[in-house]
Amino acid sequence: MKWRVMRRMLAAILTLIFLFPAVVHADEGMWTLDNFPTAKVAAAYGFSATPAFLTKVRQASVRLPGCSGSFVSRSGLVMTNHHCARACVQAISTPQNNYIASGFFAKTDDDERKCPAFEINSLVGIDHVTAAIKAATAGATGAEFNVKQRAAYAKIEADCQAANSLQCQVVSLYHGGVYDLYKYKRYTDVRLVFAPEETIAFFGGDPDNFTYPRFDLDCAFVRVYENGKPLVSPDYFAWDAAGARDGELVFVPGNPGSTGRLLTVAELQELRDVANPYTLRYLSELRGMLTRFSAESPEHERIARNSLFGIENAIKAVQGQESTLLDSAFFAKKIAVENATRAAVDRSPKLHAAYAGAWDAITQSEARAHELSMVFGWREGSGAPGTYLGNARTLVRAAAEKTKPNEQRLREFSDAALPGLGRRLGAPLPVYPDLENMTLAFNLTKMREFLGADDPYVKAMLGPDSPQTVADRITSGSKLGDPQVRLALYNGGPAAIAASDDPAIVLMRRVDDISRATRKEFEDTVTSVLRRNEELVAQADFALHGTSTYPDATFTLRLSYGAVKGYRENGKDIAPFTTIAGAYNHATGADPYALPNSWLDARSTVNTSTPLDFVTTNDIIGGNSGSPVINAKAQIVGLIFDGDIESLGGDYGYDGRQNRAVAVHAGGILEALRSVYHADRLTSELATGSVQ
Repeated sequence: MKWRVMRRMLAAILTLIFLFPAVVHADEGMWTLDNFPTAKVAAAYGFSATPAFLTKVRQASVRLPGCSGSFVSRSGLVMTNHHCARACVQAISTPQNNYIASGFFAKTDDDERKCPAFEINSLVGIDHVTAAIKAATAGATGAEFNVKQRAAYAKIEADCQAANSLQCQVVSLYHGGVYDLYKYKRYTDVRLVFAPEETIAFFGGDPDNFTYPRFDLDCAFVRVYENGKPLVSPDYFAWDAAGARDGELVFVPGNPGSTGRLLTVAELQELRDVANPYTLRYLSELRGMLTRFSAESPEHERIARNSLFGIENAIKAVQGQESTLLDSAFFAKKIAVENATRAAVDRSPKLHAAYAGAWDAITQSEARAHELSMVFGWREGSGAPGTYLGNARTLVRAAAEKTKPNEQRLREFSDAALPGLGRRLGAPLPVYPDLENMTLAFNLTKMREFLGADDPYVKAMLGPDSPQTVADRITSGSKLGDPQVRLALYNGGPAAIAASDDPAIVLMRRVDDISRATRKEFEDTVTSVLRRNEELVAQADFALHGTSTYPDATFTLRLSYGAVKGYRENGKDIAPFTTIAGAYNHATGADPYALPNSWLDARSTVNTSTPLDFVTTNDIIGGNSGSPVINAKAQIVGLIFDGDIESLGGDYGYDGRQNRAVAVHAGGILEALRSVYHADRLTSELATGSVQ
């Protein structure tokens, strides 16, 4: 009798979970512009996002390499984070002019410095192509599904690009439940206008990263040029000098990179138990190597700075993700929701026949991924570590792939991808042989450690030599650090690659068949199965709930909404704002709490009561760095640059009680530009919307 009662109670609980698994909590969501929850926002905040508002958001928002940004004047001025522009800052720096340390400001148009290999994408439209993709892959499974889907992607993208002269990308949403074609205008002439010193852009360093309160001026400005002149922006966000206000409704348009909120339990378990622990081990060891390298000389510290910044940031992010996955309550909820969904599918003969096997197929695929992941990771994913070998593999494969029909190529060599590939190969980015040597030797050592000395790929890479010997040979003998050499090989095709005696090319020619075979096995037995069955899971969810929720992040334009709001942590109330005074009060004079001289000199004249940073309830993730924070009038009130420590679990879920986006305040940016940097040309442009 007791069991019957317990069973009924369990059924009731699962029914409740089933009824509301797709319910989105207040302020949660990274919404596509064509499925924005206008009615929900209106009910919560009294503001209706009109089609004109959403169009302005699209036209004024841009995508940068790994980040987001926005047009903030009609003259092509783009605002983003310092840490999003630091690759440009590093690229134009020299031992004599280290702009990472000293900062940069162009007082005139002529002083604006071109950023190598830096491009900005502006979304101009979205086409729905779900029917075409599904028709192309209907009935296909395994390797056949992968081949047909790749061919469909390539054809749709190539046709779009030929017809529109745009960058076109097929994007899978809801893990294959929906396919959209995103069309971008690509700008490749991007020039640095302003970047503050790293010590204020990243004040507090790694200890304060993903924490709050913060005291950072993590901002930068670049300008887009077209035909040698500043771009006339398609639209732009005007500046609200007062900045964000407590309790105010705010929006964050941007390009969140990747989330796993719709992953199955089996996929989350593989991340928790295998991928994340391995990643943390590898990154921690590499951080140690980079730290030691940086300590060897001031020049080593300069050239390794960006790499170390990225590694430290990644470690903290993965630690936060792992903490969420290890939380028993979080995982129990994921299991309960999945079980409830599967039970609902099983209750319907029609749904059962169509979708019931998808979860088990994903579980089996994850088991196969576990068997192959180490070999695949080190032969294909990390099989060409560093700049020299990375470029060599690209050149060897490009020569082979370009001879094939577009639909049969590896995706990164499709017709739609080739223009960007050529630009990257020809970009005059600095290459640092000492840093390359250290990281290459380290990665070859780890490759041998994880795969074993008898692995065919390891034997082909090392031969009778040590990892250090191979690294020495590559970094001393390869000419692939020269963009002109790279372009000559790229344009020379198979004959040029076959004739090359560059040691990096020779090595990649020797191992390419092995790595290609590994990639094919993984794609045929893991990737294709996951894609096909994730589609089925998504379709089952659509059948039960419709599209009342948002898709996982895909580094495409999304819009989140929320409010400027503090929170409670460890029994303390955390106020939403910090001030410029707080930066001075937290300064110790020693790294990472050392303010730059420009700030020390301005202490008596800057308005220290001006807000500097603030937090909001907006749902963001990596890739949102550089996103503008706008108000209901579509005016700039802040600039996203981080999240608090609780937001690190945002890859897998959102908790509005403590998840906070961290932003630089518009008033703080303006006060720093005006009173610290005396950047009158820039402040005037922000105020008027055009260059004066």
